[in-house]
Amino acid sequence: MVTVTQRGCSSVSSSVPLAGHCAACGLRELCLVEGLSAAEIDRLAGMITNRRRLKRGEALFRAGDAFNAVYPVRLGFFKTCVSVQTGLEQVTGFPMPGDVLGFDAISTGAFQCDAIALQDSEVCVVPFERLETLSRQFDGLQHQLHRVLSREIVRDNRQMLLLGKMRAEQRVATFLLNLSKQFAQRGFSSREFVLRMTREEIGNYLGLKLETVSRAFSRLQADGVIAVDQKQLRIEDLERLSQIAGAGCPVH
Repeated sequence: MVTVTQRGCSSVSSSVPLAGHCAACGLRELCLVEGLSAAEIDRLAGMITNRRRLKRGEALFRAGDAFNAVYPVRLGFFKTCVSVQTGLEQVTGFPMPGDVLGFDAISTGAFQCDAIALQDSEVCVVPFERLETLSRQFDGLQHQLHRVLSREIVRDNRQMLLLGKMRAEQRVATFLLNLSKQFAQRGFSSREFVLRMTREEIGNYLGLKLETVSRAFSRLQADGVIAVDQKQLRIEDLERLSQIAGAGCPVH
């Protein structure tokens, strides 16, 4: 089976000198530089002076930490989560390469969630004050910031739809279909990938019990829609998965 892998990182929470250029990054169309001129990209790249490497399980930031930068994900996988009133964790997302972490802190000046690496990961460190200043000088960058923020709003709205209207099987199918689309956007296989999150974390995100998620995976596999080997997943019937996600069809 062909799997999607990311390069590992050797040091814990380290800051590393910037190597390479935004213009050459394979994620430029998903990050902050899409549509910018060469001169604008040079200015943007010039303020990214380092990257952070994190080991699996390490926090990039915690809820309540002071906000001074946003973090485009270069390598790896994260989960974002908040603590609800009961003291339990609520998973709010699974950012991957091309996503930008930290925009939720703009209004309050403090991060509103925890961002935890699900595998060895690397992010660019973009000082927000300098980014904001530069965005006022370049219309293209301001437009891109608005686009990224809009993408976050759309994602939140989809999550609300997942939790409010969909059956359990439809939630799981939609989750897998969205992952498939995100991997395809990043140039990876849309049908074969590694699930970096646990079944319990998936259930937490979808508002389902672990047992319900496990049953949904088992039914999808029994019906020949997916094939699962621990964390490795292959979509066998993308059309059927789309039908389940789009129409809420039960998995028999």
